[in-house]
Amino acid sequence: MAEKCESEKASSSSPNLICPLCLDIFVEATILTSCGHTFCRQCLKKYDLTHQDLDHMVCPLCREITKLSVNRVDDLRLNVSINGCVDDYHAKRGGMNAVLEMRPKCSGCKLQGDAVSFCRTCNNYICDKCLQCHQYLSVFEDHEIVSMDDVIEGKVSIGHLFEKCSIHKPENKDMFCEDCKVHVCHKCVLVGHKAHEIKNQVDFEQELRQKVTDLAQRCADKKAELEKNILNIEIQRHEVHTAVQTLLEDVRQAYTIKAKELEENLRNVTEQIHALERSFEDDLNVLKSKDRQRIKSICSSITLVDNGRLGHLKTDTLSANILLCEELDSMLKEATDHTSASAITKKAQEKRFKPADDTRLDLGSISGSDPKMEVIHCVDLRGVMFGMTRHSNSTVVIVYGSNARGIDTIDSNGGKQLYKNIPISDMECYDLVLQRDGALCVSTGTTDAYVYSPLGSRKATIHVRDNGNFLRVNRSPSDEIIITNYGKQVFIYDPTGSTLKHTVETKHDTCQASTTRTGLIVTSSCWDVPSVVTVYDRDGNAGESLQAPRDVFLYAAVDEQDRVYVASVDMKNNNVVFRLYDLDGLNLKERVEFKVLHMTLGLNLCNLVSLSPDMLAFACYKKLYFIKVSL
Repeated sequence: MAEKCESEKASSSSPNLICPLCLDIFVEATILTSCGHTFCRQCLKKYDLTHQDLDHMVCPLCREITKLSVNRVDDLRLNVSINGCVDDYHAKRGGMNAVLEMRPKCSGCKLQGDAVSFCRTCNNYICDKCLQCHQYLSVFEDHEIVSMDDVIEGKVSIGHLFEKCSIHKPENKDMFCEDCKVHVCHKCVLVGHKAHEIKNQVDFEQELRQKVTDLAQRCADKKAELEKNILNIEIQRHEVHTAVQTLLEDVRQAYTIKAKELEENLRNVTEQIHALERSFEDDLNVLKSKDRQRIKSICSSITLVDNGRLGHLKTDTLSANILLCEELDSMLKEATDHTSASAITKKAQEKRFKPADDTRLDLGSISGSDPKMEVIHCVDLRGVMFGMTRHSNSTVVIVYGSNARGIDTIDSNGGKQLYKNIPISDMECYDLVLQRDGALCVSTGTTDAYVYSPLGSRKATIHVRDNGNFLRVNRSPSDEIIITNYGKQVFIYDPTGSTLKHTVETKHDTCQASTTRTGLIVTSSCWDVPSVVTVYDRDGNAGESLQAPRDVFLYAAVDEQDRVYVASVDMKNNNVVFRLYDLDGLNLKERVEFKVLHMTLGLNLCNLVSLSPDMLAFACYKKLYFIKVSL
C-alpha cells in the first residue's frame, strides 16, 4: 500500500516520469528508435521474453516496429533527458535539497511536531496545534506569526534563536562545543567544557550554513558533471557501435571478394571440365562414325555381290565380282577396335583435381584484438615423458622411459587410464604416434619401430639405418609415418610402414618433424645449439630457419589448419614463450606472440602437440600442460 501511495504521489507530481508499462518512476529509461516512446529497460526485457522468435519489437503503445540487433534490448539507446529528470526528481525528494528544507520541531509544546510557523512574539517554532491556539486564544491575540515556508524560502528573517539551558535555566545556549558536539551556555563552558574548543553559536551556524551551501554547490556541480559524462557515454556508445559496424562491413566485404574469387575459379574449372567432356565426346563420336561407315561399306558390298550371284555373269562382271568379294573378305578380316573407347574412358578417369596450395580461406584478423593462451590443467606424470601423441581433441597418449614403463591416456581434466592394447612391458619405448584407424607406431630404439594394429598384433617392422640416436615418430594428415633419428634426414613411409616413399635431406640435425596437408615438412632440431625450426618440401628445398638464442630450445607442431605453433623453452628462466606462425611458401610468418608462461620444466626433454585449433598439449620431463588458445 505504501508503494502504491508513493507511486500515486510520483504520478501526480511528475506525470512525464512514469513508465507506461510498470506505471512507476522510470529506471534506465530506454527509447524505441522507430517511434521514440520510452520505457524502463527491465520492462522492455520482460516484454521481449515472449517475442524471442522475432527480430524486432512492436511498441506496446503505437504498434510501431523497431528492429533489434543480436543483443536485442541491451543495444537500444537510453533516454538521457528522461533519466536526467528522474535524477532531479529523486534528488529533490531525498537528496541535499531535502536536508536543507528539513523543518525544525515545535518549541512551544511537548509534542515536538514539525513546525509550520514561527511566533516572533513567543520566539518559538510552533506546530499546527500551537498555531490554532495562537489564532483562537485571546492571550495570543497580538502575537506576530510568520509561515515556515516564507522562512525557508528566505522571504522572512527570524534572526538567531537560542535554546534555553536546561541546567542553567535563565541562560541561552549561545555557544557550541566542538569536542562534545553540543550547544552550551557560558556557565556550562566554565563548569564542564573548560579545555574544550568552544565556538560562538552565531559563528558556528554561519560556518555550518556556508559549509552546507558549499556542499550543495558541489553536489550541483558534480551532478552536472555526471550528467555530462552520461551524455558523453551515450555519444561514445554510438561511436563504438559505428566502429563495430565498420568492422562487420570490412569482414563482409572481404568475404564478398573471396566469394567472388571462388565463384570465378569455380566457373573456370567447371568450363575446363566441360571442355574435357566435349573432347572425350568428340573422340567417341569419331570412333562411332568410323564403325558406322564400315557397316555401310560392308552392307553395300554384300548387296552387290549377292545380286550378281543370281544371274549369268559375264566375264567383266565376273572379274568385278571377284574383286568385290576380295575387298569384302578383306574388310571382314579387319580387326574391330574394341579398345579405343575403353582407352578414352581410362583417360577421363585418370583426370584428377589437384587443390591449390593455398587452401586457407582466411578472411583476416581483427587488429587490436588480444590473443590469449592459458594453462587449463597441469598433470603430474608418473615417470619421465619420452613421447606423446594426439588421441582426441582433449586427450593425449604418453609413453614413459625405463623407470616407469607403459603408456597412459590422459585427458584435459587430468584423468589417466593405462593404454593396454600394446604389450610393451618387456621393451623400451622412446616415442609413439597414433594413426587414424587406431593403429600405433612405436619407436623401440635407434633402428627399429613397430606398427601395431588396434587389437595389439604387430603388423610391420620399420628398420632405419643406425645413426646412434633414438627414433622419433609422427604421422602426416594422410597417415604416412614420419621418422627422424637426429640426423640430417626425414624418412617418410606409407601408412602400413612397409614402404619407404621419400627420404628428405635436411640442413640441420632433425629431432622432430610434422607435416602439413599440402605435404610440407616442419622440422625442429630441439636441443641442438643453436636450436632451429625449418620448413622443407619433399624435394628437400628449405625456407629460412627460425633460430633460438643460446640456452633456448625450439619445439614445433602443425595444427589441422596448417598453422605452426613454436614453443621457445627457456630452461634457465623456467618459462616458455609460444608463437603462432602462418606458412608463407617455405617460410614462417609470425602471426601472434603469446604472453610468457612460467612452467616447471626440469630437463629439456619436451614435446608439443596440437589437439585442435584452440587446444595444445605441452609435456616436459614429468609435467603435462593442457593449454587453451584464444585468437
